[in-house]
Amino acid sequence: MNYQQIIDHYYTPGKLRDILMVHSRKVADKALKVCKDSEQKAFIEAAAMLHDIGIIRCDASGIECYGKEPYICHGRIGAQMLREDAHLFGMTQEEIEPYARVCECHTGAGLTRQQIISQSLPLPHEDFLPETLEEQIICYADKFFSKTHPEVEKSYERALKSIEKFGEEGAERFKKWHEIFNEK
Repeated sequence: MNYQQIIDHYYTPGKLRDILMVHSRKVADKALKVCKDSEQKAFIEAAAMLHDIGIIRCDASGIECYGKEPYICHGRIGAQMLREDAHLFGMTQEEIEPYARVCECHTGAGLTRQQIISQSLPLPHEDFLPETLEEQIICYADKFFSKTHPEVEKSYERALKSIEKFGEEGAERFKKWHEIFNEK
């Protein structure tokens, strides 16, 4: 998997690409520290580098995103981009799917169908929850880094506070992950 080829396909040099690269590299590095299985490391690095690929199509001017879609949709959009263009990167649908899943399920600490409905989020009414260990590790690591200040790692308390905006269910998932993944 050549994640750089995929990033370069969608992003030209500039501020947005720089923000994406710094943020994704920080998330990948933290996820790699959490990961104990050396066989998972290549996937974790590539998936972490691609988890936010969809921001380019979203409207978030504070991080140089000038697309048309709501930012909350960036994970779903990134998953669709990877699925639609897998052949351009020499990958089958089956090969790209685990990377698309990471994109799709990393928002908050995952989003349930009920959260999407109750908060009137512009997403399909289905669960977008990290299921595999790799998906959980990347989702967990992502919560420690924003794209507005990508070089700064948030404290656990600050990361938890930002997740609580999505509801208690996600906060409880994040707390559980912290018990499992926290680097001691």
